[in-house]
Amino acid sequence: MTAPSLLVRILREPAAAADLARADWQLLLWQARGAELLAQLHAALRHGEALAKAPDAARRHLELAGSIAERHQRAVTSELRSVWAALAPLDIPVVLLKGAAYGAQGLRAGDGRIYNDIDLLVPKAQIEEVERRLLHAGWIGQHMGAYDQRYYREWMHEIPPLEHKNRGTVLDVHHTILPPTSGIRPDPLRLIAASRDAPIAGFRVLAPADQVLHSAVHLFFGEFHKGLRDLYDLHQLLSEFGAMAGFWDELAQRAELHELSLPLLDALTHTQRLFGTHVPPELPPRLRSLRRSPWPQAARHWLFDHGLRPPHPTAKPSKLALWLLYVRSHWLRMPPLMLAYHLGHKALVPRADGG
Repeated sequence: MTAPSLLVRILREPAAAADLARADWQLLLWQARGAELLAQLHAALRHGEALAKAPDAARRHLELAGSIAERHQRAVTSELRSVWAALAPLDIPVVLLKGAAYGAQGLRAGDGRIYNDIDLLVPKAQIEEVERRLLHAGWIGQHMGAYDQRYYREWMHEIPPLEHKNRGTVLDVHHTILPPTSGIRPDPLRLIAASRDAPIAGFRVLAPADQVLHSAVHLFFGEFHKGLRDLYDLHQLLSEFGAMAGFWDELAQRAELHELSLPLLDALTHTQRLFGTHVPPELPPRLRSLRRSPWPQAARHWLFDHGLRPPHPTAKPSKLALWLLYVRSHWLRMPPLMLAYHLGHKALVPRADGG
C-alpha cells in the first residue's frame, strides 16, 4: 500500500501542519475539499491548536468552511423540529442516523460534518403512515417511474427520498439499515429497542455500538464516493465511544448479533491503518473467527486502499479499483439474477425524469 495522503497525515496528527510549506497547504486544502473534509480539517486543526500555523489565505478558507458547517447544523436542528412536529402524533420511535445523529448528540464526528439529507429509521409497520404525514407536512416524493418505485419499496431498506416543496431539504426514511435483498439482515427492531433519547425534539439515536456498526456497513457495503470522509467518521466514533466502559465488548456482541462482523473488521483495520485508531488487540481475531471474506485479503486491501484515498490526482486513486468497488456494492446488495435484471433495466429503459 502507498503512504497515506497529506490530508490523512494532517487529520491524524494536526500538529504536523506547523511544518508545511505554502505549496503543501494548497495541496492539503484541495485534497480536503475533494474529500468533503474541509470543515472537519478546520475542526481538527482548531482542536490541535494548529490553525494559527496556516497561511492567512488557507486559514480564511478553513474558517469559512467551519462557519458554513455551523450554519448547516443550525439549519438541520430547525428542520428536525419541523419533522418532529409532523411525526410526534404517531407516538412511535423515530431514530436519527449518521450525520444528523452525530450533530444532535454533539459528537466529535458531527464537528464540521455537512450532509445532503437527513436519515431516519422508523418501524416498518408504521412507515406508510410516516410517509403520509410527511407528505401532508410538505415533503414530496421525488419523481420516479414505476420500476424505481418498486425498486425502493420492495427491495430496498428505505422508501423513495422525500424533498420539501419549499425548503428543498431531503429526508431518507429507512425501515432497516441494509437492503433485505443483501442476504444479511440486521434486526431493525433490536436496533430500535436499544436506541436512546437524543438531546433534540423527541428523536432517538442508535446505541453507540450500533452507530459504529451502521457507519461501517454504510461504508463497506457502499460505493466509496465519500469513502475517506466516512472512514474519518468511524475514527471519530471509535475514539469517542471507545473511552466508555464496556463499549468494545458490546461492539463485538452487537456485530455478532447482527451478522456484521466483517464490515466492522474492515472498519477497524482501515481506521487503524490510516488514523491510528486505538482498537483492543484481541478484538480483530475475535471478529475474524465469526466471518471471513471469500475474496483474497490482498485484493480486498488493494480495493479499499484506493477507495479510501481523497479523490484528487495527487492521491492517485485507481479508476479500476473505484469501478470494481461500485460493482461490488451492487453485488453485495442483490443476488445475481436480481442484479442482472436490475442492471439490464437501468441500461435499456430510459429514466422517467429524462436523466
